[in-house]
This record gives sequence, structure tokens and C-alpha cells, in this order.
Amino acid sequence: MNPIVHADSYLTLHYRITLMSGPGAGSVFIDTFTGKPGTLQLNAGQWSPSMETPLLGHAEGESFSYELPAQAAYGDRNPELLQRVTRQMLTRDAGADATFEPGDMVEFTAPNGGRYSGVFREWNDDTALFDFNHPLAGVDLRIDVKLLGVL
Repeated sequence: MNPIVHADSYLTLHYRITLMSGPGAGSVFIDTFTGKPGTLQLNAGQWSPSMETPLLGHAEGESFSYELPAQAAYGDRNPELLQRVTRQMLTRDAGADATFEPGDMVEFTAPNGGRYSGVFREWNDDTALFDFNHPLAGVDLRIDVKLLGVL
């Protein structure tokens, strides 16, 4: 009998995350089936609990798929996370010669020293618009899984 996935399992798996809604509907966000498998320690914060729960009870060697609405995956998009950043702040954080194209991921330093990232959207005079939502926020997902190992 093959090992079964439990709440504290360590997994070796292939997985594919496909966008099921939004502008990228039908596109693949990540796919390990075409290369090296991934590893996942359940309950360690690597995946959200709602993404891990459908794995529970499956056995090593199984292949299966499940779908998650945006609210259960990475949540809805939060319009408050669309923020304008001054050119002065960008120069300080990214350097005076930095250039940005729409879709570029830019990392910032918070006042407490932490790091966070946003996606550049557009320039507007002396400010730039960044989206600090998770890239998969507001998107329904389909996740295809092949469990290669369960510890």
C-alpha cells in the first residue's frame, strides 16, 4: 500500500497551475511536468492551506486535478494595493538610471527593512503606478498533480 498524504507530509510532486479566469485564462502559470519535480512541505507556508487541503488523503503515485476559485486560492484583487510611488522613491530604491516596462516586477525596501515587490503598470508625471497584489490574486486556478513521493 502506497503512503497517503497527511497534514504534515513532505511531498515530491509534479504540478501545473493553469489560470482559469482573468486576462490570462487558459495560460499556464507554472509547470514542473516538463522538468524537475517540485517538493512541498505541507503546513510550512509554501502553499496556502486551501491549495494543500485537496492533496490530503491521496496516495503516492496518484495523478489528479482540482480547481480553486480565486477567493480560496490567492484571494480577490484588492484595489487598495494599487499604489502610486514617487520618482524620488524609485530613484532611491532602484537607482537613478533604472527604467521600467509595464509588467516588470520591482522590489522595494519597507521602512522596517522588509522587502516587498510590486508590478509596474504605468508612469503618470512624477509618479509610477504599481500593483502590490499577488500575481494570482483574483484568478480561478486549476491544479494538476502527480504525487511522486510521500514522506
